[in-house]
Amino acid sequence: MTVKAKKNNETLQVIIQDDMTIYHALSLKETLLGYCQPGLQELQLDLSAVTEIDSAGLQLLLLLKAEAHQRGFILHLFRHSEAVIEVFELLKLGTYFGDPIVIPATWKKS
Repeated sequence: MTVKAKKNNETLQVIIQDDMTIYHALSLKETLLGYCQPGLQELQLDLSAVTEIDSAGLQLLLLLKAEAHQRGFILHLFRHSEAVIEVFELLKLGTYFGDPIVIPATWKKS
């Protein structure tokens, strides 16, 4: 699991690569919560490179949503991967996070 971050003023854009599963949940949680510092106005999570997500990864996204509300910053999820879209559709969570989900025309859903 790799996380790349780029800061632009009070906005932090984070790209999560590989998987968001129980095997990486603790280190990913520590990394992402570490970014939630005072002065942060917006946290943007690029999910395009997430290859797999399980309930632990989903719990982490839910935790970040709660932290954003509690600490007063905006959380944006964007460029959802197919793995993330499948879980969001299965659990009907697309509207919960409030970000548009774009399904690529090349996606071959079975």
